[in-house]
Amino acid sequence: MPFIANTDEQRRQMLADIGVANAEDLFADIPPELRCGDLNLPAGLTEQEVRYRMQALANRNRTGMVSFLGGGFYDHFIPAALDALVTRSEFYTAYTPYQPEISQGTLQAIYEYQSVMCRLTGMDAGNASLYDGGTAIYEAIMMALRITGRRRVIVDDSLNPIYRKMVRSYTTNLGIDLIETPSFEGLPDRARIEQELNKDTAAVIVQNPNFFGRIDDLSDVAELAHRHGALLVMSVYPIALGILKTPGEMGADIVVGEGQSLGMPVSFGGPYLGFMTTREKYVRKMPGRIVGRTVDAQGRSGFVLTLQAREQHIRREKAMSNICSNEGLCALTSLIFLSLLGKEGLPELAQVCADKASYARKRLLEVPGVTMRFPNKWYFNEFVLNLPMPADRVTRELLNRGIAAGFPLGRYWPEMTNCLLVAVTEKRTKQDIDFLAHALEVILCS
Repeated sequence: MPFIANTDEQRRQMLADIGVANAEDLFADIPPELRCGDLNLPAGLTEQEVRYRMQALANRNRTGMVSFLGGGFYDHFIPAALDALVTRSEFYTAYTPYQPEISQGTLQAIYEYQSVMCRLTGMDAGNASLYDGGTAIYEAIMMALRITGRRRVIVDDSLNPIYRKMVRSYTTNLGIDLIETPSFEGLPDRARIEQELNKDTAAVIVQNPNFFGRIDDLSDVAELAHRHGALLVMSVYPIALGILKTPGEMGADIVVGEGQSLGMPVSFGGPYLGFMTTREKYVRKMPGRIVGRTVDAQGRSGFVLTLQAREQHIRREKAMSNICSNEGLCALTSLIFLSLLGKEGLPELAQVCADKASYARKRLLEVPGVTMRFPNKWYFNEFVLNLPMPADRVTRELLNRGIAAGFPLGRYWPEMTNCLLVAVTEKRTKQDIDFLAHALEVILCS
């Protein structure tokens, strides 16, 4: 056991053993103006006191809220079997497979995860260990630059605004010409994209369903990009792929997305999971871990890190990315979630979400003064409402009634101050939706 100094004499002895006179000497290299000073911390607590204190803090959280929040992160039902499997110690404690020959279980899980993501997106090859949906888009951009040798990227502004902000932050000093094209009626503006495409364009970045919840067939955008030698990068919501045309069928070259909806709860900022799939001809330019299946000298089946594109494995200048942390546990979570649903369960789940969103639209449009921002268009499980007053004011009022009503869009689109993005998953009941409609009517009509 580690030695713990409980008395002044023991503390003095420990300081003497490491050659310093007092605790202040430990911080001698830190300039005084950069030190925190007296932290005025309270005395230590016993375990029982800590439990009471933490419970009191937890009780300040507002639980039991009815949530209609979306915007890239969704409140889906998580089967009990998933936690029972993913928290087994052999999975839960595993980290990076640095010695793949003795990490067959971990490698097989990653291989199976890659396989289901390829089937889901209609692509040829997949990887593991991307951090989240936003950084996955950045990695796709860098991959497109490596493939094409170009430096210009077109981003449609119906892409998640958080992702766009992340991309701008990541690329600000990389000499990339980042062009944002305004959407038209909530969809990518084909004419504007074609106007911006030229011989220097590496990729066009789009999202389906996009941030406004709108569904689109982007096959023509893929054709536009390919006509100019550029790639189409598509960000997707994996649950929606249960019933939508796959990105592969639309002609996408790289597919990315956020995997949180595949069995991970909406927590306080994570963990998240970025996924990426691509066409076979581009696999050598893909970042992250790529696991393959092979046979050994005796003909026995096994799994290996097929392409090791990280700086720990090859020369730094040849690395595809600086991805380091292993997202294997989150990838395994997604794999188990999709396996529990099966090929019939996923389309059924997607259809339930779409049907409930359809009922929610109908019910909310019965509230006086509420209209659709983009009427008579196709949506999946999210849609944008026009309200007769600022949406952030309405959401604050609804929070007081126990409802997280949605995402006010004025924060990112000033012209949409009165617009509210509402998301509906299979967890929202008819009573929940009616509760929201009634509360909204009370607020708007009072």
